[in-house]
Amino acid sequence: MTASTESRGDSGPLLAGKAGRYREYAPSPALAPHFTCLWSHEIKTANPVAIVPDGYCDLLFADGRLFVAGPDRTAAFPPMAPGMRILGARFAPGAGAAWLKLPLSDITGLSVPLRELAPAKAALLEPRLADCPDGAAALPLFAALLKDLAGSEDAPDPEARLIFAAADGGPGRIGGLQRGLGIGERQLRRRAHHHFGYGIKTLERIRRLQRFMALCRAGEPSSLAALALEAGFSDQAHMTREIGDLTTLTPSAMRAQLAAG
Repeated sequence: MTASTESRGDSGPLLAGKAGRYREYAPSPALAPHFTCLWSHEIKTANPVAIVPDGYCDLLFADGRLFVAGPDRTAAFPPMAPGMRILGARFAPGAGAAWLKLPLSDITGLSVPLRELAPAKAALLEPRLADCPDGAAALPLFAALLKDLAGSEDAPDPEARLIFAAADGGPGRIGGLQRGLGIGERQLRRRAHHHFGYGIKTLERIRRLQRFMALCRAGEPSSLAALALEAGFSDQAHMTREIGDLTTLTPSAMRAQLAAG
């Protein structure tokens, strides 16, 4: 989508996707087990920008350096300036912990230089990306370098996708997952912390927020009360409270931004 750069007015911060020119790209077959997408973002606003939680972990290239953006519990408001260009690769469920060789709970809410977490990977990726003179060629180069690394990486634990899908599926799915995996609540919570950085209840809240956002992007003409139920909230008051806690925005403000294209 081409994001709006209009002033935020009284609606609070701009959502990240509305703060400039944001594009997502499907990963190649070699990268698909490890990444859900690659993306690029050119910032075109000086307004505060909210990056809302989504349950994922990203590898970012900005200002000549690689960073790992750990999973967020609530919206992050990183400093951004007009003209800033960011490349990203969004890890598939479970892949971040596998690639970085650490539980994602170690980096929840943090942005950490890759060289501090995986120095060998940073040494292979960062100089090549920093030396790329052509902005248009940077993303294909990023994808090619990640493909080279992917050949020596194990696929993420399949249970991570099962846990993510259950949290994304709405009420009642977690109980069925526990029975299918043959594990208890405490064990499931521990595995969720490893794969996603926080417990299953937090992951459910975050994915419910993302379902609401997807409905808004689709231009659903429903009332906010109907959207709340469709997204999986118990009622509109529950949605307003939870979205405010996670993002600092109101549902109506988010809907206005997302429905604007």
